[in-house]
Amino acid sequence: MNIYDVSEKAGVSIATVSRVINGNPNVSEKTKQKVLDVMEEIGYTPNVFARGLGLNTMKTIGIMCSDSSDPFLANAVYYIERELRKNGYDSFLCCTGYELKNKQNYLNLLLSKRVDAVILVGSSFLEFNKKDNGYIINAAKEVPVMMINGYLNNPGIYCTLCDDYQSTYDAAVHFISQDKKDILYLYTSKSYSGIQKMNGYKAAVSEHLGKVNEDLIQICPGNMTASKELLLLLSKGGLKFSAVIAAEDILGVGAIKYAKEAKLTIPDELSIIGYNNSLLATCCDPELTSIDNHVETLSISTVSNLMRVLNGENVPNKITISNDLIIRNTTDFTI
Repeated sequence: MNIYDVSEKAGVSIATVSRVINGNPNVSEKTKQKVLDVMEEIGYTPNVFARGLGLNTMKTIGIMCSDSSDPFLANAVYYIERELRKNGYDSFLCCTGYELKNKQNYLNLLLSKRVDAVILVGSSFLEFNKKDNGYIINAAKEVPVMMINGYLNNPGIYCTLCDDYQSTYDAAVHFISQDKKDILYLYTSKSYSGIQKMNGYKAAVSEHLGKVNEDLIQICPGNMTASKELLLLLSKGGLKFSAVIAAEDILGVGAIKYAKEAKLTIPDELSIIGYNNSLLATCCDPELTSIDNHVETLSISTVSNLMRVLNGENVPNKITISNDLIIRNTTDFTI
């Protein structure tokens, strides 16, 4: 039995049940008693949602990320933990890797620790096979699940996303406006976020240039040496490109290294846009133009929404944050 069963049997919203459990005064005594009676009748003992009543709450949030060495994920975890501490919460961090079984096991581990909620950082937790996302949907029946840069439309799941589609669409359009028609797109994975980025690139190219050249879409391991070597190989193979949009800054830095080895001037002969506006974007020469996906804002918004959920407030299932293009020396346009 869970909070959804209580809601259905009592004939009230989930938010009302949560308010009763939290001891929120904005619930009539009649409604409160009806909810408490149903909880007793069906044998539901609130745990992670029980806050104001002091029933088993651990004041602890579970955080899952696939790879803590990834700059975006590492920054997100830092900001999330900072905001949780401000709100009086501790956290458990699990670095799961990318295997589905490991993700499932770690989520079950966090639930066994009776955490108050779970935050999934990054879109790699969403699987192509929708049935494989059942472990997240089932967890959300027990605790609130917050997703950063992933989207599932199910009760108890709350998603905060940056607009990856629009960002790469706009980046490609900027290059096209400079008459760059051979824009190479580099990516590392087909995660939810990765697909949104790629679709934005494809939409811009198809709308403004016609058919998408699939040879200009290349997957690459997420390191700068691999991207440099890939671009050298593609160039030697006869592929022409005057601009690069990289789905990660680290791939963009690899493109800079390629240009230097190939003796191409930046941005005149090769223009480059990275993604994430990470520290890497300012640690290279020339500094990398990059799309800022506002990891701090995403993290703060996620924790803020979580606090509202735990307080029994209504929170939208999906919140989207716009990105910004931070212009540096690998492009020559102004916005």
